[in-house]
Amino acid sequence: MDLFQTLILALVQGLTEFLPISSAAHLILVPELTDWEDQGLTFDVAIHVGSLAAVVIYFRRELRRMTAEWVGSLVGQGLTPDAKLAWAVGFGTIPAGLAGLLFHDLISTHLRSALVIAVATIGFALALWVADRRGRLSRDEHSINWKDVAVIGVAQALALIPGTSRSGITITAALMMGFTRQAAARYSFLLSIPIIALAGGYETLGLIKEPEENVQWGLIILGALVSGLSAYLCIHYFLKLLEKISMLPFVVYRLVLGAFLLFMFW
Repeated sequence: MDLFQTLILALVQGLTEFLPISSAAHLILVPELTDWEDQGLTFDVAIHVGSLAAVVIYFRRELRRMTAEWVGSLVGQGLTPDAKLAWAVGFGTIPAGLAGLLFHDLISTHLRSALVIAVATIGFALALWVADRRGRLSRDEHSINWKDVAVIGVAQALALIPGTSRSGITITAALMMGFTRQAAARYSFLLSIPIIALAGGYETLGLIKEPEENVQWGLIILGALVSGLSAYLCIHYFLKLLEKISMLPFVVYRLVLGAFLLFMFW
């Protein structure tokens, strides 16, 4: 892996992790379309750590409040809005965590194909468009209830299918439940923290069991930094953008990408 490949893949991860267009799909497709060698598990872990650091830093104030009030709820201080949101993030992670443990090998061996990515990209683009058009778009993330947690949590489990987009499917589900676009995105981003951490931990276990040889640590660190910086900027400007636009540009992008993949690989 050279410097150019490192920068491109790190930018792809950082810019697509939190947009509703599927980072996993792009990280599979970029090497396939460019005929690059596989970047290796160490690099994948590093750029995901960069994305995780970005979302934690961006929401650091909210996370401090949520953590403090979650602890308060455990010692009888009541269920405040931030405590409820913290519980929602925790319970909302369970379906995807279980699905990842049960189906990881099946997905990694049988579903990482361009055709699967194309179908998922198109199908879930249409779902996002319907949710954005028909949702009430009136609730904030602190109004979340257990029905919302269950629906969005199960939706997040579907993101294990390459091309679905974790942020895309959770935002879609939140819009269907009546959240505003910004609230849907904020909850989706908070929900990403434990799931990225769990996925990174799982991949790290694989590295411990079978460590890679000749790791280019300079490029690995650079990839993590570029991924983190680009992810931070992406979160910031995406939330700003949602004040002015609908999800339509992302729907159109997914439809064009899906059609291109069908043309190229079917």
